[in-house]
Amino acid sequence: MTQLIHYPLTKIPAIIETNWSLWQPQAGEAEIPSGRQIIPFAYWLKHQQEPSLMERALNGQIGVWFSEEDDVLQNQQWIHAGKKLWFLLAVRFPLFRDGRGFSTAILLRERLDWQGPIWAVGDVLIDQLDQLARVGFDHFVLRDDQDYQMALSQFHLFSARMQDSWRDLRSRASQGGVIGA
Repeated sequence: MTQLIHYPLTKIPAIIETNWSLWQPQAGEAEIPSGRQIIPFAYWLKHQQEPSLMERALNGQIGVWFSEEDDVLQNQQWIHAGKKLWFLLAVRFPLFRDGRGFSTAILLRERLDWQGPIWAVGDVLIDQLDQLARVGFDHFVLRDDQDYQMALSQFHLFSARMQDSWRDLRSRASQGGVIGA
């Protein structure tokens, strides 16, 4: 990964460069490459006691990605513990039409109070960006055939919305946030 869209909570979206890589281990591959890596949550659960992995996490070099099969509520104790260790979380979309990632993001933001970055990765299309931003994503790695410049316009297509959003003050206030903060 080198390019993504960053859309901070109270700012405008922008295309940025990143040095984070999404690690998707192949069969038999057990060692995480060097550098900043976003590793599978299942791998973290299995290897979290390894000193080298813990050291990298404590140094801000490890993020975790959730697959469509990972149940964040069932694993909430690990996620709460990970708040002190992981720099970011990512949710992988295996297919653009698989909506489980939307639910995962909103659960991470609203029920598990994740305050850090949440990336949308995998089969992410520009048509989904506004909805992804509303449920809690703030970083977007688009599918290879998507145009990043065109994607920036997707966040401002609608002038009025009826549903609550993670980005709206009224939504954050209902979750215990401070209005005007």
